[in-house]
Amino acid sequence: MVYFEINHLGFNCGTRKSKCPKYPKYCMSCLKKKLKELGFEADSNLEVFELDSYERHLQVEREIIWQKFVDVLNIRHIIIMDKESGLKLLNYSISGAEIDADLLTGFIQANITFSESDTVSPNDSIYNKDNQFYEFQYQNFNILLKNGEFVRICLILDQNASDNMRTDVKQFLLEYEELFHDEITNFKKSGIFNVENMIEYLIDSFNVKLVFPLTLAHSIAPNILEKINQNQIPKAIFNLAKELLVSKPFFFVNNLLNRVKKIVNLEANIILYEIHQMVENNVFVSTNLEIVASNLEMREETISEKVAKFKPISSILSSNSGIEDLQINFDDMNILSASKMIREFVKKGKNAEKTLAYQIAEKEYKKAHYIAREFNIKEDINKISQMVLDLEKKEKQLELDFAIEAGENAEKNEDYLNSINYYQKALKILEGFLIFNVSDSRIKKLKKKIIRLREEI
Repeated sequence: MVYFEINHLGFNCGTRKSKCPKYPKYCMSCLKKKLKELGFEADSNLEVFELDSYERHLQVEREIIWQKFVDVLNIRHIIIMDKESGLKLLNYSISGAEIDADLLTGFIQANITFSESDTVSPNDSIYNKDNQFYEFQYQNFNILLKNGEFVRICLILDQNASDNMRTDVKQFLLEYEELFHDEITNFKKSGIFNVENMIEYLIDSFNVKLVFPLTLAHSIAPNILEKINQNQIPKAIFNLAKELLVSKPFFFVNNLLNRVKKIVNLEANIILYEIHQMVENNVFVSTNLEIVASNLEMREETISEKVAKFKPISSILSSNSGIEDLQINFDDMNILSASKMIREFVKKGKNAEKTLAYQIAEKEYKKAHYIAREFNIKEDINKISQMVLDLEKKEKQLELDFAIEAGENAEKNEDYLNSINYYQKALKILEGFLIFNVSDSRIKKLKKKIIRLREEI
């Protein structure tokens, strides 16, 4: 049988290729005829793909999602206006770009009135009768307009609209006027417009969630998690998302996309498709920037409270004001008292180092180093500098050992994407930390492993 996909909808032709004398030359005209019989209208934006296999079907899906992502990145602002009066009904900013919506709607109405007047020749008109769109420039943006029966939709874009975007806008307008017909009718009568549920519908229609800050859902269905763990790419995406969330309470699709691309040479649309699937399955959920800002504020307050609660007894040892207190006390200090204080800090640093509390040790050594520099005690400056350098080497060695071990464990479990991720971290330590020799054989070994694992994928 010949099977076609029409703008994401499947249509079974019902005829075998070998038995159809018109295949493939007249497939398009035959398909349009059958669609017309079913009540469909086929215009110039109609896209038709013949699918020979599941792989081709998946490829088409990925291309569609990628185009939707590119389109939503292009949108800066969406405004819905009353077609007759030009009044603004709904105003939604996607990028946070500052646009005076009232000024813009007035500008739009004036341009449309002018373009539709008898004094304008067809060649000068900004109105495209073939696809029924208005397109023109406003400041540094591109404007795309489409009239419905009662309302007009306006998209403020960075670049010219794609054919896919025009198709989406036409579909949105048809569905919007049908879905919110009562609200539009009420506005015509009373001048009051109720936008309840409209923003959510707008977000879903134009895939705006793909540019929202994302986080992990509090609960994920067991069958979804099982499915993720059975496939290397979704599993790696899931784990890398958790890594990104360690430093921030949110991440963006682009952050995650670029992070995965650094690990494995996959086309961006393949990775995006898997991320999109996780968004659709509510593994990744969107949150608005106001909530993110509020959470960050609360997090900072909690950290401040903990620091205050567990502040060291001596004000000199306070991580926030230790150096300031040392500066204040310098006037009353001599070389003997300075040397005594240096020894105290070094001793505390060594004790912390023995218990593997390297960060605490580093702070104590730096305090000692600061005093030594202020009093120009060269012997202590050199000695403490070497101690700090040795400490950094120990820290990096621990990180390196962990990364290599984690990479090897992931490789044994055939979790190749996570294995590459850990090996790359190990490689970054070896190449970026000057204490390690550039000709270290482990660098070459790790690079070979990464290449081999990428081939496995």
